[in-house]
Amino acid sequence: MNNENLGSLIKSLLKERSLSMRKLSMLTGIDTATISRIVNNKQMAKPSHLQQFANHLGVPMAVLLQAAGYDIEKVENNTMESDMYESIDTIHQVLVTSNFLGDTFKIEQVHQELVKYEQYALTEEGEKRIREEFEAKMEQVRGAGPFMNELKKMHQIYLDEHTSEEKRSILGSALLYFILSTDIIPDYVFPFGYLDDAIAVQIVADRVSKLENSSE
Repeated sequence: MNNENLGSLIKSLLKERSLSMRKLSMLTGIDTATISRIVNNKQMAKPSHLQQFANHLGVPMAVLLQAAGYDIEKVENNTMESDMYESIDTIHQVLVTSNFLGDTFKIEQVHQELVKYEQYALTEEGEKRIREEFEAKMEQVRGAGPFMNELKKMHQIYLDEHTSEEKRSILGSALLYFILSTDIIPDYVFPFGYLDDAIAVQIVADRVSKLENSSE
């Protein structure tokens, strides 16, 4: 398990928040020497360590798990609920403050791509791609990312003949974003390669929720 990405990320977060390892130790209850070994890639961080770091550095647990090289879904299923979706703004903040991507990434870019796919999702070609290519893409990424279960649900609802056209259009935009790999953040930018997909899923989930509430 490669801890190098995690060490770089924690260093960036500590610098951004003007925290020392000693101060982080006081906040988390984790020995300073242990934190130092984790940050300098000499010790693997346990999920319990990452949970404390997430709590006190203001970063989604899923981001730290992925940076540490954990199978996110496996850890979530066994020990915890995902907090990837707690705040799009938090994810965006991590992307910028960690200096992995600079300030080039904008949430609005994901919104714009989703809008492009909404009408395509209702076309015969778009529906065919969703029906035929979704499972293959899921296999390709091997379940990486805590948003996978949400995507599977969206796929099922999209294919349901009773789902309204408006709802299918919204859901289809997220599915096509995922399938077609129109990534604002390239997948090779570890540990953030799938975060824009996760953000797209959250944006669509919020829109569907508002649509359902307005129709009640």
